[in-house]
Amino acid sequence: MPLDPFDLRRWYQPLRVVDVCDALDGIGWFDRGLLSPDIRPLWPGIRFWGVALTVRCVPANRPMWPLGSTDDIVNAHGIWFMEMGNQDVAGRIRPGHVVVTDTGGSGEVGFWGSANSLAAVASGAVGIVTDGYCRDTGELCLQRTPVCSRGRGRTIIPGRIEVVEVDGRIGCGGAQVCPGDLVGADDDGVVVVPLAVAEEVAVHARAILLADMRARRGLYDRLGMPPDATVDYEAAEAYFAGLDA
Repeated sequence: MPLDPFDLRRWYQPLRVVDVCDALDGIGWFDRGLLSPDIRPLWPGIRFWGVALTVRCVPANRPMWPLGSTDDIVNAHGIWFMEMGNQDVAGRIRPGHVVVTDTGGSGEVGFWGSANSLAAVASGAVGIVTDGYCRDTGELCLQRTPVCSRGRGRTIIPGRIEVVEVDGRIGCGGAQVCPGDLVGADDDGVVVVPLAVAEEVAVHARAILLADMRARRGLYDRLGMPPDATVDYEAAEAYFAGLDA
């Protein structure tokens, strides 16, 4: 029976990106799935695991034409999409998706901003990853919208970038990403786990996490530090036991 990545992601929720990277190393998948370290969480504390919904873009070959009124300028996206077409991901997002965007080497363009990223979250996305730019970053941080990007930008989509495929195989940050792969992010960066090895990786990564939590808990006790959630291995064990039941 094929694996359901939306079910499998439950096993990843307590895991750190580093636990998964160590597990990938352990099965011989060295550096596979590591997105470029340039692709960073936009604000400290971002943490998510979800299922890849992929978006492939290319640079637009047609510049945006001058618009004749303030109303048209406000509605520039709608006018551009009406003329050029658009593949919208909104209707494809399921709860638990991570939208992973390959910008095709486009220049500075804020493909993800404070409104469309929040709309993706409202549709069920738990994260957004792009090898390009995001904009409205003050609002994104205020909203705590979980975006990982290569840079912060200022410009908008019309005349700069086009979506050419949704839910196909892409490259993002030097890693291959397929629909259904597991995608995780935290303060250390972003990793993609191919679905073919995701179940095995989850088993090893769980053991790595629990061993680290127990070791650090001993050091906390030795140093007289009050325990926090990162060393609460009893809670983590109970969580995994609930999944096993």
